[in-house]
Amino acid sequence: MSQEMQTYMFLIAGSAVIVLSYVFDLLAKMIRIPSVLMILSMGVACSFAAAHWSLKLPVPAAMLPILGTLGLILIVLEGSLDLRLSRDQLPVIRRSLASAFFVLLLTSFLIAWILMVLLEVPFLTALVNAVPLGVVSSAIAVPSVVNLNREKKDFIIYESTFSDILGIMFFNFVAFSADFSTGSLVRLGADIVVISVIALVSCLLLMFFLEKSTHHVKFMLVLAVLVISYSLGKLYHLSTLLLIFVIGLFVNNTDVFIRGRFQRWFNTSKLNIEIDMLKSVTAELAFFVRTFFFLIFGLSIHLTTLADPSVILVGILILGSILLVRYAYLRTLISGRIMPELFIAPRGLITILLFYSIPAHHRIVSFSSGILFFVIVASTILMSVALMATRSKELTEELLQETG
Repeated sequence: MSQEMQTYMFLIAGSAVIVLSYVFDLLAKMIRIPSVLMILSMGVACSFAAAHWSLKLPVPAAMLPILGTLGLILIVLEGSLDLRLSRDQLPVIRRSLASAFFVLLLTSFLIAWILMVLLEVPFLTALVNAVPLGVVSSAIAVPSVVNLNREKKDFIIYESTFSDILGIMFFNFVAFSADFSTGSLVRLGADIVVISVIALVSCLLLMFFLEKSTHHVKFMLVLAVLVISYSLGKLYHLSTLLLIFVIGLFVNNTDVFIRGRFQRWFNTSKLNIEIDMLKSVTAELAFFVRTFFFLIFGLSIHLTTLADPSVILVGILILGSILLVRYAYLRTLISGRIMPELFIAPRGLITILLFYSIPAHHRIVSFSSGILFFVIVASTILMSVALMATRSKELTEELLQETG
């Protein structure tokens, strides 16, 4: 095949993937199956077909961390740009933050104990490998709850986003700290304070730039600066995902933060137009990056790993731990129904990113990517079933009310 033919075939294939992902997105809203699960399945199916017909697919595995990092930044920014702050929201924010914190800790320690017993590894190594599996994936959860009522939707968006942020902080703490002394906790607290101050200053500068800049290209520059800030922070193991979250929250709530003398510095009507455009650009880019991340991850999975009984056993125990801790916590937190929140605990992009970031001296040879794949797919399927069951019950109740 000529170079020209390869170029056009690559462009056709890439564009077809985008079109299919768009179709999956439309289907997801109707059948309550997350589009990322369909994309992941498409990648696995392509990998299986290629192996069956002895074809060699160019799977750029090195692109996974790059796409994953970009996707994480964009998805957290997209989620925070959808949140509105008000006094009515404070109870939801408190509940979701507490849920993300305690569920992450309890789940990580329980999974670590399982890995320590079954795989016979030191507890610290087990904990480093467990933390990625303790994090709820906002990349899957946020797009999947668009049809829930506002209270449940906000709870899931806040909880999954907080889980991503706290998960990265906790992972950096256990994976890269030399010890668990008081000094390491003080350093962690100092990092959070520094990031929070930087975030507030960055928000004001960002608002000023969006309003005053007359250049026709501005949003890509904003996103590029955010990526640089996040990456530099990660090099020093800082929690810069918190920076992204605070900026998104600030941008979407300028009426709350920009008051008094600050209002003289900004034209709020023009600022709102720019913010709407930023939301649109962020959503488009998040869709693009998420599509190819999960496609490549699906292509890199070998289904033969699922034939190993130990993979299934460990995967089921991990999944059971996730649901057990979540049920116990939500039952004490929420007095009413805990459906579908109980099963909206998918593992995905952040789990994969942290798993591939585990330092070499903490890697467990017997902990295969098959376990990771099993937990991601199984948790996403359970979430889909719960969402479909909830929707079915809502439709039945609406029908009864209309006929009653």
